[in-house]
Amino acid sequence: MSFLDKLERRLGWLAIPGLIRFVVALTALVYLLSFLNPGFLALLTLDPAAILHGEIWRLVTYIFIPRGIGQPGSAMQPLWLLVVLWFLLFIGDRLEQAWGTFRLTLYFLVGMIGTTVAAFLFGAQFSNTMLASSLFFAFATFYPEEVIYLFFVLPMKVKWLAWISVALLLYGFLSNSNAYRMALVAAFANYLIFFGPDLVRAARTRRQVTSRRRRFEAKARPEDETLHHCAICGATEITNPNLEFRVARDGEEYCLAHLPSATKVEA
Repeated sequence: MSFLDKLERRLGWLAIPGLIRFVVALTALVYLLSFLNPGFLALLTLDPAAILHGEIWRLVTYIFIPRGIGQPGSAMQPLWLLVVLWFLLFIGDRLEQAWGTFRLTLYFLVGMIGTTVAAFLFGAQFSNTMLASSLFFAFATFYPEEVIYLFFVLPMKVKWLAWISVALLLYGFLSNSNAYRMALVAAFANYLIFFGPDLVRAARTRRQVTSRRRRFEAKARPEDETLHHCAICGATEITNPNLEFRVARDGEEYCLAHLPSATKVEA
């Protein structure tokens, strides 16, 4: 029984069925409230200073802030928000099917803790962006061959979209300060904890398979190596496929044309 199985037996009551559905619904509600009062969002952000002054609700409410939906007041904003929330809902449902309610809840909770640590220790303002990204990477790990349509037109496998996201994150990791790097690792702690060991084992297995294949190919008979060779004329089954060969009593192999007639041959 794995560690997560044991944990689920003890803490299974923490599982929240349809967790991502709740997140999507509350995000939509926060958007509507912010539309009526734009200053409302400032009360929900993950602000360490405000949290230390007693505004502890910010430890949770930041995950409901809509992100990446265009400029305020834009005509595309509601439509883009609808697309983002639909995709998040799609990912959440598929992850819950593949993973189970408890593990998805635990994954989300660890992601929240990592994001909070990044904000408090390193001053990173990732908010819920990295949390949503970690959900997407978990989805891509389970369903790498799933095809989605970017802008409802361009088909792309999830694994390629994930690799593009990894490249962007890697660029940010290399081009920013050490504080940002540490914050990025903290924000993705949930993915590293849940999938890191499996990725390491998979990489080790691929390396072992590649090593065995190379050893096998090194020991395999080359294509130009022959099985038969006439001791007199040097003919082989490659130079003349129609020849027949026999081994004479002296232990040498000959084609029939040069087989010593006075010897007893072995088939």
